[in-house]
Amino acid sequence: MGLLIIDAEKCKRDGFCVRDCPTAIIRLPEKGVPEIIPGGEATCLDCGHCVAVCPHDALSHKRIPIEKSPPVREELRISEAQVVQFLRMRRSVRHFLDRKVEREKIRKLIEIARYAPTGGNSQMVEWVVLDDKARIREIAGLTVNWLRELIKNPQVVAASPYLPVTVASWDAGNDSVLRDAPALVIAMAPREAMNGLVDLTLALSYLDLFASALDLGTCWAGLLQGTMINSPAVKAAAGVPESYPHHYPMMVGYPEFKFHRLPERKEPKIMFA
Repeated sequence: MGLLIIDAEKCKRDGFCVRDCPTAIIRLPEKGVPEIIPGGEATCLDCGHCVAVCPHDALSHKRIPIEKSPPVREELRISEAQVVQFLRMRRSVRHFLDRKVEREKIRKLIEIARYAPTGGNSQMVEWVVLDDKARIREIAGLTVNWLRELIKNPQVVAASPYLPVTVASWDAGNDSVLRDAPALVIAMAPREAMNGLVDLTLALSYLDLFASALDLGTCWAGLLQGTMINSPAVKAAAGVPESYPHHYPMMVGYPEFKFHRLPERKEPKIMFA
């Protein structure tokens, strides 16, 4: 049996699966039902387009069975206004409640994040989750120590004047690096993931947007990311293997504050070429 499993009675031979296949490996014989071209199985991306595009539930895939591909529920579609408000409501959270994030909620976040697109549908994004506040505090301290050395360079301070302020805030007893977040989620990809940084950024964006549905807030941990790129010791302390050059950390926790307005942003600069 090949990759495609066709219900001949349901198939209307409309060719949607043929036309929408990203690698053009499906054909529709003059007689019969859709099938994989000779040698085509080797280049199948396992993207599931063929299963998703069939309006008749006539096609299944050996590795993406229709039974595990739930139908789109029209009653759950959201309006343009709802999407706009949802996206504009997203804000970085830098003040978290002293409350542990349940691991089940973190699993839910990552489960949704795995549906983000990846280059060639490679799906090579992996995850490190830290939820011990003492360890997170230790990593924040290691980051500050690296920043202390960095700000000895006047050119760095001129380009990033907030860095000395960050160190001074830490010395005053405030975690200005990881914000006393109760959880740190790091998306990472191995060296062979050619589109690794883009892939994990998209995955984190899915996670970021879904967090509010679980009453959670997030903040992209840029200071730690910069330190991990330049300090193998800090990268190792955060649990990211040396063979994973693509990574980005995100703080996760229950927000201390709620937001009630949708502040404006700069007008976009658009060129239609």
